[in-house]
Amino acid sequence: MRNETRGTLELILAMVLSGTLGVFVVESGASPFTVVFFRCLFGAVALGAYGLARGFFAGHGFTAGKLGLAVLGGVFIVGNWVLLFEAYEVTSISFATVVYHTQPFFLVLLGAAVLRERIGRATVGWLVVAFAGLVLVSGVRPGDTASVVGLGLALAAAVLYAVATVVTKRISGVRPHLIALVQVTVGIPLLLPFVDFGEAAGLGAGWGWLAGLGLLHTGVMYVLMYAAYAKLPTARIAVLAFTYPAVAMLADWLVYGHHIGLVQALGVPLIVLAGLRVTRARGAAPAPRTGAHAGAGASRVATRSA
Repeated sequence: MRNETRGTLELILAMVLSGTLGVFVVESGASPFTVVFFRCLFGAVALGAYGLARGFFAGHGFTAGKLGLAVLGGVFIVGNWVLLFEAYEVTSISFATVVYHTQPFFLVLLGAAVLRERIGRATVGWLVVAFAGLVLVSGVRPGDTASVVGLGLALAAAVLYAVATVVTKRISGVRPHLIALVQVTVGIPLLLPFVDFGEAAGLGAGWGWLAGLGLLHTGVMYVLMYAAYAKLPTARIAVLAFTYPAVAMLADWLVYGHHIGLVQALGVPLIVLAGLRVTRARGAAPAPRTGAHAGAGASRVATRSA
């Protein structure tokens, strides 16, 4: 019981960190490509140092095939971050985060299409509920270009995240920290041509926010997540994972005064409840964005945080 209590506290802290991610992105003042590049750079340093200190590189378990899958998953993860961070700018952290949490449903659909997994009637019902929630949350009105674009970006990010999860689930026998390290490292050469170093040079205090994204939201957060996953049952992980969108919406309101409207608010519990039911029904614990949010013990779980 003491072990589960510690795991619960670790996961709550990880989800609280994840919920503040949007504020760090916006406050950095950098463009999405630049933000993701430095998140990958600082994150690789943090995860690499942790892996070295823990001796994870000895007997790492990678083969050429597993490494290739980790790299491929990294491409989708990095693209997912770019789209999500762009959605923050176009709309708001609250809106983008809620829409982004349609991830479990895309994962179910991909599982059926790619892995030939059967979708039960109950799951189909929850997918319908989630879609109704999404329609309410979107609150898109004729001529509201920002909402339409933001909705599209957040949904596209969720799709890439789901694809990354399907790819990463095929990796076994490798610590999730090392899979995460490979995936963030992939982002460095991948995004290098798109980084505006002139913009980066003038960020000033923005560098602190960028460093936080890599060291806290990629290094510390993933270490806490993977430690918690080893101590907690799937059902509790699935419930606690929804601390992330709750904190994100609270942070968006406290820092920027953004909040969703009444009609949009009616859609939030529909998406959250449907996501929780689908996640628990699949017996999958949410894992982080870089190891796809997945890896060794986490390579068999669906990812959850941004």
